[in-house]
Formats: sequence, structure tokens, C-alpha cells
Amino acid sequence: MSVFTPLSRPELETFLAPYGLGRLRDFQGIAAGTENSNFFISLEKGEFVLTLVERGPVQDLPFFIELLDVLHEADLPVPYALRTTDGVALRELAGKPALLQPRLPGKHIKEPNAQHCVQMGEFLGHIHLATRGHVLTRKTDRGLDWMLEEGDRQLAMLDSGAGQLLRDALAEIGHYKERILALPRANLHADLFRDNAMFEGTHLTGVIDFYNACSGPMLYDLAISLNDWCSDDSGKIDAVRARAMLGAYAALRPFTAAEAELWPVMLRVACVRFWLSRLVAAQAFAGMDVLIHDPGEFKHRLALRQKVEIALPFAL
Repeated sequence: MSVFTPLSRPELETFLAPYGLGRLRDFQGIAAGTENSNFFISLEKGEFVLTLVERGPVQDLPFFIELLDVLHEADLPVPYALRTTDGVALRELAGKPALLQPRLPGKHIKEPNAQHCVQMGEFLGHIHLATRGHVLTRKTDRGLDWMLEEGDRQLAMLDSGAGQLLRDALAEIGHYKERILALPRANLHADLFRDNAMFEGTHLTGVIDFYNACSGPMLYDLAISLNDWCSDDSGKIDAVRARAMLGAYAALRPFTAAEAELWPVMLRVACVRFWLSRLVAAQAFAGMDVLIHDPGEFKHRLALRQKVEIALPFAL
């Protein structure tokens, strides 16, 4: 189970009392997390999620709180930090920064269809429209510079085939870095995989886990999501789902010519980011009872993305 910091009932009851949400009925750890400790919390006045932030600088937490407030005010289905009766959102529990948020309804989708992908395209479009006029600044700690540095470290541990694939990808990132950073920007979720969205049928009811959110090129956010939501079982891009996601997004924010040109590159960049971060996690938590996603999944997708046949629609 991916709960890095276990909690006792008495310390939870003490922590939760200032919210004024009634007696603690039940709580349980959430096994799906790979970076933070998360708990389902059942109180007399509702269902909630408690997150203990295990990774990342504490100074970034006000950014996450402000961003989610902005998106909540834009009527998007996102969690947001609840305040105590004294108005405090960011607190500490078991020596870790802690946030209490409403638990969103719905369930994760393992096999999305085109309508699910329409909903994800629209959601990303709404995030970007809600923030591009006043972008909240946060540089990701998994950005292009990190990819170049971490990728160089990982090369020595890869076999020749994987090493050459990564070496070529890093060279491409270095070549296009300045042009990527010059693309239209907004705030990004930057980790919108299937396990971070909930649906009731084909209706999107919630998007969670904004702890990789940052400021950056909007196209990168779309590439990250499409690589997950629109990949078939073999890792190839499913054309029907991809066009559904891209068309829904473009109806809200048309793409630029520069974005259209860099689209294949950005899909590969997104593969590199998650290949490397999964390699790092696999090495750091080897032998531990922690959920580790397969790094090979994104190595394989990177190989498949050397040729991209799905273009951006309606590029201006």
C-alpha cells in the first residue's frame, strides 16, 4: 500500500476537530498513490480526502491551494483545500504538510471511449482558458532541464537499444528546448492520467492529484493526457479517441501553427518525462511495498511515437 506515513485514529481526530465537520466515522489509506500519502476520511458531515505531502518543496503548497481555488471558482470539478473554522487551509500532521479536500464522486475509467476523451479535451481546454490570462508561476521539477540531466544519468543503466532511444530523445529535447518553452502558456495539470479522473458513465465528475501542476506550454499538458487516454493496448495512438480529444480541445482554444509543428516532438517529450520518472521511482522504492508503474510502458510508447500520424486540427 502506498501510504508512506501511517496515521492513528487519535491523531486524526485531533487534526480534524478544527474543521467543524463532526465526528470521525472511518478512515482508510489509499493504495493508488505513488508520491503522497492519501486517506479517505468519513466524517458526520461528509466524505473527504486527506493528503500528506511527501515529495516536493513545502513552499509550493500555497501555489496548489491558489490554483485549485481558481479552478473551483471557474466551476470545474476539482478538489480544493477546505479551511478550518479559523480560515487555515495548509496545516501539518505527523510532521508533514496536510490538506483536507472534498471527496469527488465517480470512478476511474480503465478503458476510455471517444466520449470520455471528449470530456478530457474539454477539461484541459477549460483549465487553460481559466489560467492563461493570469498564469500562476511554478516551474515543474520534472521539466526539460530535469529530463536532460536525469536522462544522462540513466543512460549508463540502460541496454544499448533503450540507451540509443533515450539518447536520441534527449538530443531532440535539447534541439527544440527554446521553441517548446516559447509556446503559448497557462497552468497545467501535467499528470492527467486515467487514474486521476472520475466519471459517472461518460460524465466527468472529478479530476484529482494536482501535485505536479505547474506553469508551462499548454500543448505539453495535452500531450501527457493523450499519451495515456488515447493509447490502445499495444501503446499505439487510437485515432478515433485522439481526434475526439483534440477536436474538443480545439473547439475551446484553437492551436497555433507553432504548436502544430511541434506536436510530434511534444508527444515524445511527454513519453520521456514519464519513462524517466518511473525509472527513478523504481530505483528509489525497489523492494518496498509501494505501487510502482512500469517504466517500460513509456519506453515502448516513445519508440512508437517516432512516427506520429495524428495532426492537430484547425491550427491557425
